[in-house]
Amino acid sequence: MLVGVRKYSAFMKALVAPALALAAFVMPAEAQYNAAQLRDDLNKNTTAIITGTPSGTYLQIAYDMSAVLDDGNNVRILPVLGKGSVQNVKDILHLRGIDMGIVQSDVMGYFKQTGELGRDIDRRLVYITKLYNEEVHIVAGKGINTLADLAGKQVNFAEQGSGTQFSARQIFKLLKLEVREVNMGQTDGLLKVKQGEIAATIFVAGRPAAAVKALAKDPDYKLLAIPFTADLENDYLPAKFVNEDYPNLVEAGPGVETIAVGAVLAVFNWPDGTDRARRVNALVEKFFTKFSDFQKAPRHPKWKEVNLAARLPGWRRLDTATAWLERNGKR
Repeated sequence: MLVGVRKYSAFMKALVAPALALAAFVMPAEAQYNAAQLRDDLNKNTTAIITGTPSGTYLQIAYDMSAVLDDGNNVRILPVLGKGSVQNVKDILHLRGIDMGIVQSDVMGYFKQTGELGRDIDRRLVYITKLYNEEVHIVAGKGINTLADLAGKQVNFAEQGSGTQFSARQIFKLLKLEVREVNMGQTDGLLKVKQGEIAATIFVAGRPAAAVKALAKDPDYKLLAIPFTADLENDYLPAKFVNEDYPNLVEAGPGVETIAVGAVLAVFNWPDGTDRARRVNALVEKFFTKFSDFQKAPRHPKWKEVNLAARLPGWRRLDTATAWLERNGKR
């Protein structure tokens, strides 16, 4: 009988112990969960930034911003996956909760010309800083050695609404080279190039682009050269891929010619005195003040290209950014 009592006592201790341990961690009444307060704290200083696909550079840049600038609930960056430059413009202007994003510099001229987002787009969409240059990667398959070889063939221009699609259409139009556009993500595009189902896939991203650098050494893959011509010089810049960028695709030596377009940190121009303007302005002040931290390891190497004072023709700069540059002698 005594053995049974002891077993029962041990069983009850084992049963009750977790509950006692949990009770020891119960917060006092004044410190208990306050949903309304937490919601206010989280939303008060959080700014969402629309980026790009996981294979591109935009997301890495936004992650760096979060890593450097996040300060508990005082300043918080929330990177959001996006479709790319063209869709990002629409999202910054119209998607609830999105205040800023990364876009390509050539989209402003396009939207001002077409008027599809309003003739005053340059007053509603402004820039904080030009970031870096994004290089145009054309990864081609077997039997494709020059741009001319793409004539009449299927070429992936990336997802619908992406910055790559927009720039690819502009570039091929300027080069007067007709191809058959298809649209898919870069993972699918690279696979179809390998399988010979399409001739090439185009990817506009800051070098080294993770998706391209991850390619194994393979004779069926090559980066096509894009010569810089007079037809391209209004919207694009000359650039180059070297062996250090893509050891499996570019031989040591002079490298592969290409072109580049500027990436821009763009923002909705909220009216003065609004809560959204307050949080954007606070973020901009901290971004500029801590900018040197972005140019240190382990941040993306593209930060080293950024000149905060660089001006963008056809764009207006956010007043807060202009004021900071003037105060700090950067104009």
